[in-house]
Amino acid sequence: MSLHTDPIADLLTRIRNALMVGFKTVDIPASRQKEAILKVMKDAGYVGEIERLEEDKGKPNLKVHLRYSNQGSPVIQKIDRLSKPGRRHYVGKDRLPYYKGGLGLVVVSTSKGMMSAQEARREGIGGEVVCSVF
Repeated sequence: MSLHTDPIADLLTRIRNALMVGFKTVDIPASRQKEAILKVMKDAGYVGEIERLEEDKGKPNLKVHLRYSNQGSPVIQKIDRLSKPGRRHYVGKDRLPYYKGGLGLVVVSTSKGMMSAQEARREGIGGEVVCSVF
C-alpha cells in the first residue's frame, strides 16, 4: 500500500502512463472525487466506460476504458494537474479558463460538484481548477 499526498495527480499519472504504453484499460483506486473527475472526462469523450470493481479486501477500484483514434493514437494528447495541494488555484465565474482556445477540457470543482469549465460558465459559478485535458 502506498501513501499518496495527491490522489488526483496519481489518477492523472496512471492515465498518462497507460496511454504511453497503449493499454486499453487502467485500474485506479476508487474515490468519489476521482469518479466525478472521470465522469466529466467521459462526458467530454476523453475516456470510455468507467466500471467500479469491488475487490482487494473491500477496497474498490475503478476500471477506466481508454479511448484511441482509428489510427491508434490516444484521444488524450495532454493531461495536467492545475491546482496542487501546495498551491490551490481558485477562480471566480468570470475568470474560468479556456484551454487550447476552448478545444480542450478544464475540470472545475464547484459547490455543485465536478464539472467542465464550460458547464460552470453556463451555471454562473467558479471554483477550484482541478486539471486540464486535451
